[in-house]
Amino acid sequence: MQTDALILRAAKGLKVERTPVWVMRQAGRILPEYRAIRASLSGFKELVETPALAAEVSKQPVDILGVDAAIIFSDILVVPEAMGLPYQMLEQKGPWFEKTIETHADILRLNAHNAHENLQYVYDAIACLKKNLAGSVPIIGFAGAPWTIFCYMIEGKGSKTFSLAKKWLYQAPDLSHILLDKITEVTIQYLQEQVRAGADMLQIFDSWAEVLSPEAYRIFAIPYLDKISQAFAGKTPITLFSKGAHGSRKYLAALPCDTIGLDWTVDIAESRAIIGANKTLQGNLDPCVLYSSEAEIVKQTEKMLADFAGQRHIANLGHGVYPDTDWQKVKLFIDVVKNYKFKNA
Repeated sequence: MQTDALILRAAKGLKVERTPVWVMRQAGRILPEYRAIRASLSGFKELVETPALAAEVSKQPVDILGVDAAIIFSDILVVPEAMGLPYQMLEQKGPWFEKTIETHADILRLNAHNAHENLQYVYDAIACLKKNLAGSVPIIGFAGAPWTIFCYMIEGKGSKTFSLAKKWLYQAPDLSHILLDKITEVTIQYLQEQVRAGADMLQIFDSWAEVLSPEAYRIFAIPYLDKISQAFAGKTPITLFSKGAHGSRKYLAALPCDTIGLDWTVDIAESRAIIGANKTLQGNLDPCVLYSSEAEIVKQTEKMLADFAGQRHIANLGHGVYPDTDWQKVKLFIDVVKNYKFKNA
């Protein structure tokens, strides 16, 4: 495992010579090289489940964009699939589960104890990527947060409200906690195997944090994020990205994670005041800024960096890069971050 890479030092709050930068969903989507590989395959899942190809597209942003970390090309939904709920990725529609969780019996049938063993293709991809990178940059492993995985296991597809999942929280809170605990157990084992395979740092994506109130998030999300963070505290740097959980930043700040990701809708100074100085913040340029002119991208990126004021920071977008974004503008964003000089430096 790397220990002195720029992004790892930033995550740990150590001295860095500049702000490190990577981009969520950098592996794929925007790059012609990725699209060429993707077009030759039967579908998204074939790419995810073919280690050599997953490693290749994970390395492309390092070579082409110059990011400071590679994130393994995979999907958060491999976890529910490993537990017994296979998914499909439908073109133009997103994920779809033929079978969902509807009863306590469905929860009992889930494989929780050795589900992580069904994900060897992810570990093989990480090991292959590790070899191909030859120490040039660290590797980020990841998983979905228990609440977000819970949402898909109940709803079976994407949703604007995830009202079926939320109904469980209010009608069957005890069963909800049982399911969330099972997901957490598998997620910890899965992430531990990613680290053994070569992941240098980890990120947890709570993509649907925004549909919960702060109180519901405190009850049904924070305890499980705490368990995951505790499993890696002091060993592997871990980032929690809870999109839209604005009212829950104080709860996230109390967890033993290294970095907290911010989406683009929050104020940076306010977030720093809430979270404190002892955590690294990640983010948080609006991905749509990358649709604007080069001059505007430079202006907005430099403003973001100035707002973080040289404190503990990993530069990123406030969410994943959109697929119709010009990859050269993503590279411009990365180059601006890498060349930025703080006025008091």
